[in-house]
Amino acid sequence: QVRLAESGGGLVQPGGSLRLSCAASGIIFSIFDMGWYRQAPGKQRELVAGITRGYSTNYADSVKGRFTISRDNAKNTVTLQMNNLKPEDTAVYYCNARLRDVSDNWGQGTLVIVSS
Repeated sequence: QVRLAESGGGLVQPGGSLRLSCAASGIIFSIFDMGWYRQAPGKQRELVAGITRGYSTNYADSVKGRFTISRDNAKNTVTLQMNNLKPEDTAVYYCNARLRDVSDNWGQGTLVIVSS
């Protein structure tokens, strides 16, 4: 079965950095579009960053210039490098693997807390 395992969350001070990783199994990783979403308390889940199977990327306006998404098809992983973190980045971050309208898969999430 499909499994997306996120790691790398934690507590960080404002201005700090974290690197989230998502290891995928049970899918042909290279043909899936991958993304990172987040959900803050009391808010809807939102797209943070996405990377297509063709390596095109897109970012939420709130993270442009601070976050970078990348993928390694040889290792079946997608990574989100987060720099200059702000308290408003506090959320549970979810990995997503999507193949058009055929398959839509989610990880369990990893918690990021930005606080002094």
